[in-house]
Amino acid sequence: MASSSSSTWSFLITLICIFLFMGLSFAGDPFKFFNFEVSYIDASPLGVSQQVIAINGKFPGPTMNVTTNDNVVVNVRNKLDEELLLHWSGVQQKRSTWQDGLPGTNCPIPSKWNWTYQFQVKDQIGSFFYFPSLHFQRASGGFGGITINNREEIPIPFDLPYDDITIMIGDWYTRNHTSLRSTLLAGKDLGKPDGVLINGKGPYRYNDTIVPDGIDYETITVHPGKTYRIRVSNIGISTSLNFRIQNHNLLLAEAEGSYTVQQNYTSLDIHVGQSYSFLVSMDQNASSDYYIVASARFVNQSQWQRVTGVGILKYTNSKGKAHGPLPEPPQDEFDKTFSMNQARSIRWNVTASGARPNPQGSFRYGSINVTEIYVVQNTPPQMVDGKRRTTLNGISFVNPKTPIRLADQYKLKGVYKLDFPTAPLTGPPKMETSIINGTYRGFMEVILQNNDTKMHTYHMSGYAVFVVGMDFGVWSNNSRGTYNKWDGIARTTTQVFPGAWTAILVSLDNVGVWNLRTENLDSWFLGQETYIRVVNSEPTNKTELPMPDNALFCGQLGKLQKPQDISYATSMRGNESKFSFMIIMLVSAIFVVFQ
Repeated sequence: MASSSSSTWSFLITLICIFLFMGLSFAGDPFKFFNFEVSYIDASPLGVSQQVIAINGKFPGPTMNVTTNDNVVVNVRNKLDEELLLHWSGVQQKRSTWQDGLPGTNCPIPSKWNWTYQFQVKDQIGSFFYFPSLHFQRASGGFGGITINNREEIPIPFDLPYDDITIMIGDWYTRNHTSLRSTLLAGKDLGKPDGVLINGKGPYRYNDTIVPDGIDYETITVHPGKTYRIRVSNIGISTSLNFRIQNHNLLLAEAEGSYTVQQNYTSLDIHVGQSYSFLVSMDQNASSDYYIVASARFVNQSQWQRVTGVGILKYTNSKGKAHGPLPEPPQDEFDKTFSMNQARSIRWNVTASGARPNPQGSFRYGSINVTEIYVVQNTPPQMVDGKRRTTLNGISFVNPKTPIRLADQYKLKGVYKLDFPTAPLTGPPKMETSIINGTYRGFMEVILQNNDTKMHTYHMSGYAVFVVGMDFGVWSNNSRGTYNKWDGIARTTTQVFPGAWTAILVSLDNVGVWNLRTENLDSWFLGQETYIRVVNSEPTNKTELPMPDNALFCGQLGKLQKPQDISYATSMRGNESKFSFMIIMLVSAIFVVFQ
């Protein structure tokens, strides 16, 4: 009996070794697997019980920790009572617009269904985040960090930090997203937020009058003498926040996938949708804990005192609790010059390696001829066809029932128009599905003109854009004389100050349909977005991957959708399909052996 058992296990070990060898033979870039169960939970981040959106029961969701070129597989179980899409903000989805998780590219995941995303973080490093992109859901949570680490063979331009910390900051309402959504649809403003959260938690009680008792706050414990990499993302709705840590310098190291020229800041303005990472040395005497603060910018501080996030930085040898007033924010409610100069100071480290061994600055964007120019102007909310809407160039975007990329795949007509204007329209605003016809391998200049009264952040999916200039007033051709053509930061967002402009350059080398939007969630929800369609006239898998096997269908193609059996389908392709096949074979073999 013992001999039989021994021979059985010897056979299994041999079989496993064979399959492992096959796996290595098929292996290219590694796979990272995540399971996300998206559901409602009850929480009270500001002391008021409310329903929030959690990932795997956590609010915020888990940080996805991956490495350059990893293949990322995320199985999403939608346990909400409405449709869901997850967007991987800043992940460029190279050759794979199908995985971007936006209504222009994907049909939504129905309630109670599974769907599996599969994408590669090709040639990327840096700090990003994910969030639900439909129905104003981000206002209730469902977000989390994305960290893309360098491969071991690629040097980073600083000493390896002791540890890595992710911080999510953002304005917050005690009403959930369905209530906020109804307010916007009724033609009303959301009003002042109820507070600011740090990692899903309310403020430390630094002031007994302002902060009620019993609020759970974020505490980050650190070791004295160590240096930490702290990644901070503003995942809020519409409030720019100033981030600072009491008595500690923030050495800026990276912004949304680009290493920066390293500069110290006592505080930094982080606008909605933006991400940075800082190197912070724990070099204080720990006589007490220290405040971590995220406070609203460009507001009357006395009226917005409650809209302040406060956490605690706690040394392991701390001698007491934090006390006293918070560290002061910039004192410039009506003058945004300081903030703009701070934004201009963020520059690309042209000598550092990014995701590849060659220096970031080897891509000399300033010497490339521009082939397409768009002046994109917003306005404050206005009435369009009897509804309060927001616009870009006089067009309030309407998401089609059939996603744009899916319509192209099946050669459907009339889903969208390739007529987004290159400059603001002069007639009355209109509601349309109007998109930009980008030229594959073209080099586009986009001037973002903010005619609104509030700060906006703009994001372009599929690319890193070069932020080459910004100034107050109206952009003109003469403004190009101020462009930074050498070390303008390459990132996925840029701030545009009210009454000002920002210019970006982008190389259209990624085939697909890519979203250009304001990150301000209320304005985005009301139509301030468009898409850029980039097509290779000679279709090939080298420039765009095929439509995934598990693609969902909706709109005009809804009849193609299979019933609930799709809920367990995945989009395994190439090496991963072979790996799955090997696993099935191995399990089958084990089953046979033990019969």
